[in-house]
Amino acid sequence: MKKTLRPKTNDVTRHARLTCLVSDEEMRIIDSYLHKYKIENKSRWMRETLLAFIHQKLDQDYPTLFNEHDMRR
Repeated sequence: MKKTLRPKTNDVTRHARLTCLVSDEEMRIIDSYLHKYKIENKSRWMRETLLAFIHQKLDQDYPTLFNEHDMRR
């Protein structure tokens, strides 16, 4: 029996489950994307995509000393 060595990405054990329902059309779009880009781990891709979006949005909404209108003057 041959063992495959995989690099350890992190030491986080995940216990919380997140469930999301999608339509048949949305599922076809997701499956097509995963196939096109040869993504095999759907769970990891979904988690990384969701968290990347959240981090990007939080960076954009970071509180500043002045509002946008004042900074553009």
